[in-house]
Amino acid sequence: MSKSKIVQMHNMGIVVESLDNAISFFTELGLNLEGRTIIEAEWAGRVTGLKDQVVEIAMMVTPDGNSRLELSSFIEPEVKSDHRKAPVNSLGYLRVMFEVSDIDELISRLQSRGAELVGEVVNYMNIYRLCYIRGVEGLLVGLSEDIREKN
Repeated sequence: MSKSKIVQMHNMGIVVESLDNAISFFTELGLNLEGRTIIEAEWAGRVTGLKDQVVEIAMMVTPDGNSRLELSSFIEPEVKSDHRKAPVNSLGYLRVMFEVSDIDELISRLQSRGAELVGEVVNYMNIYRLCYIRGVEGLLVGLSEDIREKN
């Protein structure tokens, strides 16, 4: 009997308050909306352990089609806690990171839409320029730009 292994990463999920605002933000980052639907099936509550749940989801996909981000907005049950403004060293804290082609241009564009740079853009060993931003609803998003060919 062979040992089971991961085949691929399917998606990462983030719970948001406003699905419309989150879709707009992640579209500005460069993701494409793959689909949007409301799920209120009995099987979904069995998977999450929330039993009677109603959730609207939007699946965002990267331009290469290889990675997905599932945005969820729960209609029922009521949201129990909010970790959006937690510092990055909080246990269980989640963030997503994207490689971008021009980090300065993207930061400027996102800041004009209300995003905030968390610290500063740093140069990591002349390989990447990296930063964190707080985007829509205070969500933490990492950005990296590969600068090896630019040096």
